[in-house]
Amino acid sequence: MTYSECLRFLYESLPMYQRIGPAAYKADLHNTIALLNHIENPQQHLRCIHIAGTNGKGSVSHMIASVLQSLGYNVGLYTSPHLKTFRERILINGKQISPTFITQFVSQHIDFFKELQPSFFEITVAMAFEYFYRKKIDIAVIETGLGGRLDSTNVITPDVSVITNIGYDHTQFLGNTLTKIAAEKAGIIKSHIPVVIGETHNETREVFIEAAEKQQAPLVFADQVYDLQNINYFRRSGQSLVSFDVYKQHKLYKKHIISPLTGFYQQKNFLTVSAALDIFFHDMDIPAYAYKRGIKNCLTTTGFKGRWQILQKKPLCIADIAHNEDGIRMVCKQLQSIPHQTLRIVLGVVNDKDIEAILRLLPREAVYYFCKANIPRGLDVNLLCEKAQQHQLYGKSYASVKAAYRAAKTEADNQDVVFVGGSAFIVAEIL
Repeated sequence: MTYSECLRFLYESLPMYQRIGPAAYKADLHNTIALLNHIENPQQHLRCIHIAGTNGKGSVSHMIASVLQSLGYNVGLYTSPHLKTFRERILINGKQISPTFITQFVSQHIDFFKELQPSFFEITVAMAFEYFYRKKIDIAVIETGLGGRLDSTNVITPDVSVITNIGYDHTQFLGNTLTKIAAEKAGIIKSHIPVVIGETHNETREVFIEAAEKQQAPLVFADQVYDLQNINYFRRSGQSLVSFDVYKQHKLYKKHIISPLTGFYQQKNFLTVSAALDIFFHDMDIPAYAYKRGIKNCLTTTGFKGRWQILQKKPLCIADIAHNEDGIRMVCKQLQSIPHQTLRIVLGVVNDKDIEAILRLLPREAVYYFCKANIPRGLDVNLLCEKAQQHQLYGKSYASVKAAYRAAKTEADNQDVVFVGGSAFIVAEIL
C-alpha cells in the first residue's frame, strides 16, 4: 500500500468520530485491547503522563511535552484531533510520525483491521503506542480523545494522571451533569498513581476525592497549591506574549515565565502544567531555564496551533478552536477586552454540540459570517444562520469557510477584529 492508500483506508473505511460523530464512538475498550494484544502491547513498555479534561488538555499536553524536551528527554506526544495533517497526532520531539511508519503499520495489520473493524481512533492509538515503543522514547504524553473511563488511551499505567477541568461537552456519551462527566473523566485515575486536577469546582470536587481514595491515588488540586501573579500581556517583535510568576503555596516558585499562549484560559493551564511536572519529578526542583524554555518555545518545539492564534495584525485576525460552552465563554471575554471598532466573527459549528448554549454566549453587536466545515458533522450553514438569528446574531451565510474568512477580511478596517472559531474544523480550513 502507498501512504495515500493507507490514509484513504483510515479515513474512509473506518468510523471516524471527527467526521461522522456519535456513530464512530465505541463505548468499551474491547477493540483497543484486542488491537494491542495483536501488536504485543507496546504501551506496557512506555513511561506516560495521561491527560484528560473538557478543555485545556491539548494545551497542557503540548506544554508538558515542550518542558520535558527542554530537559533533554526524548518525548512522544499523542493528541487529537489534527488540524492539517494526520501526522500531527503522533509526534516525537515535535517531529511528526513518518509516512513510512504509517504505511508499514497499516499494511502489516490491515487484514486484522478488516476483521476486527476498529474505529479510526482505536487504530491511531495503537499506532502511536507502537511508534513510541519502536523509537525508544523516554516519556509519552498521552491526551485522551473523549471522556476517560472508556477512552482508547485508558489502557496505560502512567506516572501521573491529569484532569484539566470539567465542563459540558459530549454529554450524549458522558452524562448531562458535571458530576457524571467528572466521574467519566475520573476513570483515568489508577491505583496508587498520583493525579492532578487542574480546577477545583464545588460540584465535582468530591467525585475526584472519592475516586482517588478508592484507588489510593495521591491527589492534588493544582489551583489550591499554585497561583499566577504579576501577569502582563505585551508585544515583542510583533509577537503577542504573556509573562507571569508562578507561586507554590504562596512562595515564589518560577519567576518571569514568558509564553506565546495568550488566551486568558491558558492561565489555568499554566497551573496544571506546574503541578503535573512537579509530581512527575517527585517535587524535585525543575531547573528554571528548562521550565522557561519549554513554556516559551511551546509553539515551535511541538508545532502547537489553533489556540488564540494570531493570523494577521491589520486587521487583527484571531483563530481559536474553542467549541463548547466553557471554551466559548472564555473566548468571548477576551474578545471584548480588545479595543476594536467592529467585531467580525467567522462562525461554524458541528451538529452534535449544544449549539444553543454557544449562541447564547456570543456578542450580539458583532457582524457574523456563517459557514460550514467540509465534514459530514458540520451543521448546515442555513440552519446555523437561522438559529443564530433567534439569538439576535446577524450576518450572511457563505459557501465555504475560506469564502467567509475572505469576506470578513475584505470588509474589515484596520481598527476591526476578525475572529474565526466555533469548531476545530473551521480553524483547520483557514490555517
